[in-house]
Amino acid sequence: MKAKIAFILGSDSDYPFIENGIALLRRFAIPMEIEISSAHRTPERTLQLVREFEAKGIAVIIAAAGGAAHLPGVVASHTLIPVLGVPIHSALSGLDSLLSMVQMPAGVPVATFGIGAAGATNAVLFALSLLALHDPLLAEKLQAFRGEQREKVLEKNLKIKDKLAKG
Repeated sequence: MKAKIAFILGSDSDYPFIENGIALLRRFAIPMEIEISSAHRTPERTLQLVREFEAKGIAVIIAAAGGAAHLPGVVASHTLIPVLGVPIHSALSGLDSLLSMVQMPAGVPVATFGIGAAGATNAVLFALSLLALHDPLLAEKLQAFRGEQREKVLEKNLKIKDKLAKG
């Protein structure tokens, strides 16, 4: 099966932040590709990857970067494929990365998520939601996942009530 979601990481140090998202994609059996490319140090490679993703029919690109974090914006400026930006922790706690992504000029959108691992997980879930619009089986799997999350919260609620009742 051809990849549907592609990750572009600005550095190999960004990988630990996306690992939970990769685990989700594997759980949902969604093919993916992962590449490392820098908007500043390898701009030609970044553009070539975008062209390859278009040719392969990639449906969503998740771009993770820290610091100046121009990678998602550069990627978005070269494609109509939806680009989801994940800001990575940096010297300024990731705020610089976040602001670089959310302050895109009008006309070049990047859907930006929270800083770090939680943001990457939510970007993957959002990408899955986009794919589920045209994939009823995936939509069912996502509904089941949300049900599991709901059940975990209810279990935690019961545990805390039990703890309080005993103590």
